[in-house]
Amino acid sequence: MSFRATLITAAVALSALVLPARAEVVGEVGVDWVGNDIIVEAVTDPKIKGITCHVTYFDRSIIDRLSKGNWFEDPSNNSIACRQTGPIEIGDIDLSKEGEEVFREGMSLIWKQLVVNRIYDKANDTLIYLIHSRQVVDGSAKMAISTVPLFNQPVTWTEGKP
Repeated sequence: MSFRATLITAAVALSALVLPARAEVVGEVGVDWVGNDIIVEAVTDPKIKGITCHVTYFDRSIIDRLSKGNWFEDPSNNSIACRQTGPIEIGDIDLSKEGEEVFREGMSLIWKQLVVNRIYDKANDTLIYLIHSRQVVDGSAKMAISTVPLFNQPVTWTEGKP
């Protein structure tokens, strides 16, 4: 098991106590001869059935960590794409402009986390998923969004539509 996989397993185990969202590795693409990879994970929204987000991030190899230092941290390069993958059933979600955290996983031993937030755009009847990294000292400006429009879709609101 790679160093990154060990960290992910520990982070997912700890985050499961806080967040019910889970990630499943569905792809791993090698990018160079030293073993650096791009990981693709499927993340389901714990409060909205029928939506799956695919998240990508860079996983540094042991060789890269030894040669370049910064042993415990991966870069903040990540991407997200979310789509309807079944009938949409919306539970009790946060409707504020800040939205709510759907998923997080560690990108370093202690400080950096990859985070996915969900925001509901009421005016356009659309769910917005934002991926970014969070650090204790400095946040990262690297982010991406994906949207899932709800209009013209069979959507069930279990708590009543806002």
